[in-house]
Amino acid sequence: MTDAPHAPVSGDPDDRRVAGRLLRDDPPWLDPGKPVPYGHLLASAALLRCAPAAVVSRLAALGYHEVERPEGPLPEAVAPEDTVLLRPLGKEYDFDWLDVTAPVPLRQTVVLAEQLGVAPAEVARRLTALGYHYPAGVGPLPETHDARDVLLIRTDAKGNGEWLDHGEQARARHVLDIATRLKCGPHAAALRLVALGVRLPYTPHPDDDRLLGLTGRPGDGLDFAMAAQSPGHVLDAARATGRRPADVVARLAELGCWGTGEVLVPDVPEPDDLVVLSERLDGRAPWLRVNGVVGVALRHVLRAALVTGRGPAATAERLAALGHRLHKNAIPPAVADEEDIRLLGTVDRSFLDGVHLEHVLRSASLTCRSPADVAARLTALGYRLPDEVVYPETRAVPRG
Repeated sequence: MTDAPHAPVSGDPDDRRVAGRLLRDDPPWLDPGKPVPYGHLLASAALLRCAPAAVVSRLAALGYHEVERPEGPLPEAVAPEDTVLLRPLGKEYDFDWLDVTAPVPLRQTVVLAEQLGVAPAEVARRLTALGYHYPAGVGPLPETHDARDVLLIRTDAKGNGEWLDHGEQARARHVLDIATRLKCGPHAAALRLVALGVRLPYTPHPDDDRLLGLTGRPGDGLDFAMAAQSPGHVLDAARATGRRPADVVARLAELGCWGTGEVLVPDVPEPDDLVVLSERLDGRAPWLRVNGVVGVALRHVLRAALVTGRGPAATAERLAALGHRLHKNAIPPAVADEEDIRLLGTVDRSFLDGVHLEHVLRSASLTCRSPADVAARLTALGYRLPDEVVYPETRAVPRG
């Protein structure tokens, strides 16, 4: 029977299935001039429910004398459920088989473990029993299944992605980014990567989660890579872990956080530093994040001055020492009062922006002050009002 190139001469259906590249009694057929892939050999053994050695003999009788083999002996049998392990990822519908001459990629093991709902160690044992091998020096893989493993080793979400392999070193930032995406602790992510055979540029420590902002409070840990952008967080973490603030910053740098070289933290904090650094002025997260473009909000400076009893200038000076500087255009008043705080709460413009007529009218309406009064006060506080208009002296009358 010569119904296609390389068609076997045997009419035995099993012979023809073994000779078919798709393990079917029809073309395309294996090329006798090329080695028979090892995966094809194992899948044939599972299909015929016989030993791989028997398939080798059958192939030889059909003219296929060169068959890929593992470094060790052939397995005695192949279970049908093991055939799912033999296709390289991304090529399940091609004629390719997992290469027995190369170490099994970590991605192959991890993705198969997720698909089968088993531990990576179980996949590794099954592949090893079939004759495949892992890189020298690779330790035992985890004995537990974790659905996050696939994302942990993926370094690029585009297309087919890029993947960490056995013994490869992950970037410190990768741990933070993937922990943020998975909403898990960076320490747990780091330990799992190490267990999967991935190297890290640092040794994981249980304190790392706390240093990165994972406190158990609602809303924390939203972006671990930005932990060093809040001096308040650094001081809070130092207090919680018993470390020096400078040591916290150094560890955050090792962990891959942004902007650690720009953090200003005192060796010995003042008693109300955490208060002025907190957004709600309660000494707890959320913390002010350093903004090197528009600076700390003047409204926050005035609120902090009222809470701490310091003057606005002294409060601004302390915040500047902690890395939060007012914009150069801002002019703190001599005394903080609620009227200025209320007015500034209606202004959505930074000191880089011009405050125009519509902004003045909005603030006047919300504060029941005259547009002229609002314009004069904003000018005194350092805002630029470029519109050449005469603002009305009439106050807005609240309704109801």
